[in-house]
Amino acid sequence: LQDAAGLAQLSQSVEDVFSSGDLPKAAETLATMRHCLSAVGEVAEFANVRKQLEVLEERLDEMVQPRLLDALSNRKIDAVQDLRGILTRIGRFKSLEVQYTKIHMKPLKKLWEDFDLKQRANRAEVEKRGGEITSVSFSSWLPSFYDETLLYLEQEWKWCLTAFPEEYRSLVPKVLVETMSELNSSFVSRVNVATGDAVPETRSVAKGVLDVISGDLPKSIKLQNKHLAALIELHNMTGTFARNIQHLFSESDLGVVLSTLKAIYSPYETFKMRYGQMERAVLSAAMAGIDIRGAISRGLGAQGIELSETVRRMEESIPQMIVLLEAAVERCISLTGGSEADELVLALDDVMLQYISNLQETLKSLRTVCGLDNTTHTDASKKDAGLEKKEAPRLVDVSEEEEWSIVQGALQVLTVADCLTSRTSVFEASLRATLARIGTNFSLSGFGSSMDKLSAGTADDNSGAPLGGRAALDIATIRLTNLPDKSKKLLTVLEQSKDPRFHALPVTSQRVAAFSDKVNELVYDVLISKVRQRLSEIARLPIWSSVEEQGGLPLPSFSAYPQAYVTSVGEYLLTLPQQLEPLAEGISGSEAGNDEAQFFATEWIFKVAEGATALFMEQLRGIHYITDRGAQQLAADIEYLNNVLSALSMPIPPFLSTFHACIST
Repeated sequence: LQDAAGLAQLSQSVEDVFSSGDLPKAAETLATMRHCLSAVGEVAEFANVRKQLEVLEERLDEMVQPRLLDALSNRKIDAVQDLRGILTRIGRFKSLEVQYTKIHMKPLKKLWEDFDLKQRANRAEVEKRGGEITSVSFSSWLPSFYDETLLYLEQEWKWCLTAFPEEYRSLVPKVLVETMSELNSSFVSRVNVATGDAVPETRSVAKGVLDVISGDLPKSIKLQNKHLAALIELHNMTGTFARNIQHLFSESDLGVVLSTLKAIYSPYETFKMRYGQMERAVLSAAMAGIDIRGAISRGLGAQGIELSETVRRMEESIPQMIVLLEAAVERCISLTGGSEADELVLALDDVMLQYISNLQETLKSLRTVCGLDNTTHTDASKKDAGLEKKEAPRLVDVSEEEEWSIVQGALQVLTVADCLTSRTSVFEASLRATLARIGTNFSLSGFGSSMDKLSAGTADDNSGAPLGGRAALDIATIRLTNLPDKSKKLLTVLEQSKDPRFHALPVTSQRVAAFSDKVNELVYDVLISKVRQRLSEIARLPIWSSVEEQGGLPLPSFSAYPQAYVTSVGEYLLTLPQQLEPLAEGISGSEAGNDEAQFFATEWIFKVAEGATALFMEQLRGIHYITDRGAQQLAADIEYLNNVLSALSMPIPPFLSTFHACIST
């Protein structure tokens, strides 16, 4: 009842208080009225008083504002504190915050606009005096903007420490957050044009990264590493400013610091959201500059030179490609702090798929260079297991010297497959280590568990700071706090990377294996081609059906010499170790020792010898009629081949032994 009576009395006398111009007394009166209203509750007879109170509070706020503007503008600490007390008493401190922010944004916006003023002044000077325009670049101007902004905020921090001892920790950061929000679109535009300045083609049309990837420019203008390097350089400048601000606002709540840092980095979000697209474009353009098909076509008799040159280009392209991939990883860390690691691995896998496809196309062209036809072929053992119904891949008729030149060139393709396999394996291991490092950083920061809390702005005091404390406020953590979908996608990839079976580049791993298979197929076809040529018509040789001359004496078995076709094959097989061993040592490497090199060479010799034996045995099956003289000759041929196989430490196939025994009796 006492509160109700007091409320009625205050309602009648409040106008007199306002008329007196005593603002502190007016604030006290309104605060008392608010207290009495809360005490009496929702009473119908005081509904009008409640509305009257809201109108009066707004009226008092409006009366304070001109004085507050003057006090803030002229740094009148006592007056500011008195006015703060009035607004706080009626629950209107928010209006002080708005006024303070509005006043102190103006100098910062003026600093930003100075860049355009300088640009216009330069153009006017050029028009007046003539000559070439020497405009101030945004990248050279930005550090000075940040320096002056930092100096201004430092001064405000010191002043507010006295003027607003309870609110300065949030009041000054608010100025920067609101300023960056208002400058955001202009900032993005300037950064975009600045990235274009790095390359003549985009500088000439005053366009940048966003214009290139949006397809607004001619297709001849490609996104280059220089574009992203310029973007990262600007981002690094912003990073330096962000660290200085974090130090300046170190007494503020972590949630306040986080929102401030997010505002500082916000202009780059437009670019980071397109990181995967940018990286693909840069890598594709760079890969297009790697020439693996530039070998000059040679005429008949010089294919070995063309083959060797093409293989050299293929092999040299692999480390060049790996360097491009490593640079992409560095760009991802520099620009996004690893927050786009999930997009990075997809981009790397896609580009490597494109690169390996180029290698495979080049490999196909080498079949023609090697003189092989385009017969579809399967596994070598199946291919040589029976008579070829179609013409098998074979070398065209070339000189002995050129033939060996082609063989040597084809063997060099094995080094391409070996290099691709080893270099991609090492790179993938390095990429996994990078993903693990990013995952560890997030784990240490407690990122996953505290993401929702921070995005809701519920960070408490510094002692209970989430994210593992202020040191954990790296660009990735700052960025991802209000991107839950993106965070979930990234954390899924990082979690998967802990599995030992995880492939950072799954498609690449499969395609590298497929490429190695195709290389082995090509090499086998080249190595077996000479054998296939020599043995192609053996079943139809007239010697098998020849008879001894009338009246002639039977020839003793030792007088039969192996024929040219089998000695040619034998000499070829016996020469292979000399061709393979130097190559094997190069592939195995000095660290692996001679044993591995020897195993590699032996494996290939066995493959070719087995193929040769299979071809020979199939020809034997095709001999439908044989005389004693023919059998005697064939026994000599088989014995010679058996001796060659023994010299190569190969077991004699049972079929060949049995066949030899049958025709020898």
